[in-house]
Amino acid sequence: MALRPYAAAKRTHSVFDKLTEVNWGLVLLITLCASAGFAMLYSVAGGAFHPWALPQIERFLLGLIVLVAVAVIDVRIWMSLAYPAYAFALFLLLAVVAIGHAGLGAQRWISLFGVDLQPSELMKISLVLALARFLHGKNVEEVSRPLNLGIALAMIGIPAVLVVLQPNLGTTLILVMDGAALLFLAGLSWWWIAPTIIGIGAAVPLAWRFVLHDYQKARVETFLDPQSDALGKGWNITQAKIAVGSGGVAGKGFLGGTQSRLNFLPEKQTDFIFTNFAEEFGFVGSVALLILFGVIIFYGVQIAMSARSQFGRMLAMGITLNFFFYIMVNGLMVMGLIPVVGIPMPLLSYGGSAMLTVMFGFGLLMSVHIHRQVEIPRHSGGIL
Repeated sequence: MALRPYAAAKRTHSVFDKLTEVNWGLVLLITLCASAGFAMLYSVAGGAFHPWALPQIERFLLGLIVLVAVAVIDVRIWMSLAYPAYAFALFLLLAVVAIGHAGLGAQRWISLFGVDLQPSELMKISLVLALARFLHGKNVEEVSRPLNLGIALAMIGIPAVLVVLQPNLGTTLILVMDGAALLFLAGLSWWWIAPTIIGIGAAVPLAWRFVLHDYQKARVETFLDPQSDALGKGWNITQAKIAVGSGGVAGKGFLGGTQSRLNFLPEKQTDFIFTNFAEEFGFVGSVALLILFGVIIFYGVQIAMSARSQFGRMLAMGITLNFFFYIMVNGLMVMGLIPVVGIPMPLLSYGGSAMLTVMFGFGLLMSVHIHRQVEIPRHSGGIL
């Protein structure tokens, strides 16, 4: 289908015209995935909308409003707001260190206007925005210059350090992967990439001794041999594997998941919700859900490739990759293929900050789609 021209990127393009440009098929796919999450939250509560399903539905509806509102805003405005958004998210991360409150053994939350927020979730999107802005207009040679690379690495490294100190190893991993992927897509030279990979490998023993907390080391040891303490440290991953395996090909049926109903499954409404889905809908249902996720990712890549501006392409790819990394890390984690790092499954897991941040990211992706014909000069700072 031929793309409709964006009326020469006029700023007077009406809101109604922009709404007709929204990819409502993508919105439908997002809604279907989120609906699977509502059903699972209903199931793990024993067939009740409280305490998880109903609040999650309300957050998703608010997220849809956020998605559409963000989508109709000119992508050049988002480019102008990229650095302020990053600075604001960084300020919130610093505030968490100073006045944040703890939960589940980690200091990750802050109260803002009476609402508990997890700034690390906001930083995932803000980092993508800021890096897309920084890399806009830079060619392959410029990306690989030491000064530019140093700035980009600082933009990635500073929030990553603040998040790992919370401690939140999973989100730190996502931040680093988001940043590394955007630098790679921008054309970073292999002369930098190869030594970095070698350096990371060499730093692993040092990180194990001086950086990782005892509980994080325990997670790695449990991953390597979960049966060594199946009733203790290995309980979570052992029960998750039992839930996934017991679903078989077709699953036990909706509301039939015994691992969650009998409270064997840990964090059943958040990190391990995908295991409950696998138990109730089996291999077939799990593959169907992953295909839905895959189609959303395909749409994201397609939107990135259709954008005429480098900022739009980098932003769309960054948002899409962030969504992919969410799914990949959580999926591998609950199947016991990597250590447990506390990453939720997007659109499925219970959580306000994660849901609204994901929907905000999809709004940015849709903004790139609506304004795909907009050309942004190489050294432009946006509209403002």
